Amino acid sequence: MIKCNPAIKTEKDKLALQNALNNGVILTVGSDHAPHTWEEKQHGYFQAPSGMPMVQHSLQILLELVYQKQLTLERLVDSFAHQIAELFKIHKRGYLREGYFADMVLVDLSVCEEVKKENIFYKCQWSPLEGKQFHSHICKTFLNGVLVYDEGVFLETKAAMALQFDR
Repeated sequence: MIKCNPAIKTEKDKLALQNALNNGVILTVGSDHAPHTWEEKQHGYFQAPSGMPMVQHSLQILLELVYQKQLTLERLVDSFAHQIAELFKIHKRGYLREGYFADMVLVDLSVCEEVKKENIFYKCQWSPLEGKQFHSHICKTFLNGVLVYDEGVFLETKAAMALQFDR
């Protein structure tokens, strides 16, 4: 179920990646969302497709590192928003500033949340994180200043727009 590229490595590799993120060697963090069906992932290792559905929980995974004091909240925001906008020169994105597009996620760090079938939004309807307890809860998501997700409900809004670039 967790076959992906690059492959999940040893504890030593995991710590090296965390250190590289903390020290600014790794500038950005993203998610490769690969929503292969449960049936597709049931094949043997060499026949099963690589990739996992992870985009829904990528922020919470990083917040776990903050909770464990292995990453600062400032570094998380820098790698997950600021650096991406700067490296790709995305116009008025990546920061909460006057005149910028308000792309935000509101998170409650005092509420724990367990990944269960009932709260998975992937169309493939499974997650390798089922049973995982996070020390955070995603409350709301805003896209271009418009509320698009509210406490487990995706709102039917037309908030999406094409990105513009300053390059």
